[in-house]
Amino acid sequence: MSDDDAFAAFKAIRYAETDGEPVCPKCGCVAAYEIRTRKIFKCKACLAQFSVTSGTIFASRKLAVRDILAAIAIFVNGAKGYSALQLSRDLGVQYKTAFVMLHKLREALGSAHRVAQLSGDVEIDGAYFGGYVKPANRKEDRIDRRLAENRTGKRQVVVVIREKTGRSLPFVARSESAAVAAIAAHVAPGSIVHADEAASWDALYQSFDIRRVNHSECYSDGIACTNMAESFFSRIRRAEIGTHHHIAGPYLHAYADEMAWREDNRRRSNGELYLMTVGASLHHPVSRQWKGYWQRAAA
Repeated sequence: MSDDDAFAAFKAIRYAETDGEPVCPKCGCVAAYEIRTRKIFKCKACLAQFSVTSGTIFASRKLAVRDILAAIAIFVNGAKGYSALQLSRDLGVQYKTAFVMLHKLREALGSAHRVAQLSGDVEIDGAYFGGYVKPANRKEDRIDRRLAENRTGKRQVVVVIREKTGRSLPFVARSESAAVAAIAAHVAPGSIVHADEAASWDALYQSFDIRRVNHSECYSDGIACTNMAESFFSRIRRAEIGTHHHIAGPYLHAYADEMAWREDNRRRSNGELYLMTVGASLHHPVSRQWKGYWQRAAA
């Protein structure tokens, strides 16, 4: 694509409801004219000037529109995520630029993918992520990081609620027991909950019909099964170890949301994933976390 072609495609996607005609993000007026030399628009009602990314998660961008569309295409093509370092090389931009771009996409997808409640047959499980330490060479030098005395405080639990139909809803907590309240709030009454025999889930008996499976004996006994939750953990585990190599605790929820989106839409084509990501980004408001991120970090 040329820059003009990319701008026209971006505008058609952003203003699909008005057949590509720009809409003022301040007053909602559809009467606007284009200042072609700067590729911005001016509203005839409130006289505000705005660009094709104003009011979206890409507001105040410095990247060309063509680079943004290319970044989205590259991002959705990664089955287990895409690292900021690799994207910076693919686009020829700084690592900081790629880092913020990817996190903006994760925020938009996470917001669009989250649902209020899950229902029916629901699986729940938890797994520790972050702060990965490669096991020592000799057996006598290895430590069991599951024990309280060996924990550094960096590892957190990702608890996922997943329907049998495939929708996933992840949460990040300090422990499985700390996520029980969130599970109770996001699982519809009358649902059947499948879980392992961890003591953390005992508190859910008062609210749901619980079916338990003992993983020391089997993965599924024909009555209870958490294999779909384990499938989600497998994807995020491979993303942590094989793609990103390190996921910092404050951003773990963003990676969990991304992997939930990838896992739930794994059967869709790249074209569908591309349009879903562009649509989610253009309908998401300005990111208060990632707009000006590096300027705040430097301050």
